[in-house]
Amino acid sequence: MPLNMTRPSLKAISVRNACNAALPSLKKNEALKHYAAAEEARLAMREAESNNELNAATHALA
Repeated sequence: MPLNMTRPSLKAISVRNACNAALPSLKKNEALKHYAAAEEARLAMREAESNNELNAATHALA
């Protein structure tokens, strides 16, 4: 799952696409929870927290 790390918005899109492409499993559910938390953090302008949650979602899918 190569992620484009140049911009947070591209990273979020890459993580969302990876979550959507994953087969239904506990890993996918965990990744979706982290992705949702990242979106909430992004909307609240907490970029560092959003980035950490996106990283956690990536690791959950690995």
